[in-house]
Amino acid sequence: MTLNYANKCGWIWVVCPKRRTFRITALFLNPGEAEKADELQEMEEQFRMAIRDAVNRATRKPFYWGGLKGYHQLESIAPALHAMPVSGHAYFGRLIQQVDRVLEKNRTLAGTIDKAYTWLLRISACLHYPPRLYRDTPFPTRHQVTQEMQALLTSFEAEAQGQRILLALYSGLRKRWELFGSDLLHCFDVPGLPQDNLKVESLFGRLRSHQRRISGRKSTQPLRDFGHYQILFAAESEGQLLEQLRGVSIQDYQKHRKLQIQAEGPRKFLARLHRDPGKTMRVLAEQYAAHLSSPDLHTA
Repeated sequence: MTLNYANKCGWIWVVCPKRRTFRITALFLNPGEAEKADELQEMEEQFRMAIRDAVNRATRKPFYWGGLKGYHQLESIAPALHAMPVSGHAYFGRLIQQVDRVLEKNRTLAGTIDKAYTWLLRISACLHYPPRLYRDTPFPTRHQVTQEMQALLTSFEAEAQGQRILLALYSGLRKRWELFGSDLLHCFDVPGLPQDNLKVESLFGRLRSHQRRISGRKSTQPLRDFGHYQILFAAESEGQLLEQLRGVSIQDYQKHRKLQIQAEGPRKFLARLHRDPGKTMRVLAEQYAAHLSSPDLHTA
């Protein structure tokens, strides 16, 4: 362990073999010098706090990359450290060395990620997300968004060639767009439907709560019969609501209700299977045997 006594600053720096630096305030300082030393120590704590925050930037918000934000924050901290008159200062000398090493080591990677983040912002602009940034612009249609996304994928593919991170982002985007692209654009067909998954869940959660309140029942099964269309109605009176309801033919409603019941079939079967596997499979076997022994099947 080495001691570095700083007479003017009023403290003693202790550097241990593991390269950890500790400061011990001298006991023989007068009250004015001790107060100054405490103020300096508080400012050093703020530097450490800023650096720790830069390496722990995390969030669940879409299109937000905490690591890139932290790198830019560390880039802003480095000039301030270099501008400080601390030549020969053991603690800040070590701190500046560590910050410069981290920045230089990750400079190339941060530049590549910055390009990928720029493409993410272009994707969000194509999807008009978040909506608060596009309140003054006309709301696009599904067809317009599809065309813009296809053009973006074409230009993205040309730029991503030979760059591993950009190519991985492009491949993931293209795969998900081909698989789920048509299911992501309902918000452009239904006015008032949020573009955010969490907000969609919140919307239908409020509908379920409303269904319980007006029916007095614990189950929200009636919501599945008609609740999916509640977000389409924004009526100021019962007469206006009735006109909107009459705008949908009973044949179309029954057709889509059957499709909805068919789509919910696998989920309901799995729910029964998880609750009582033996009974569920026994009932299924009985139904299968009944179909085999059906006279209509033999005559066919």
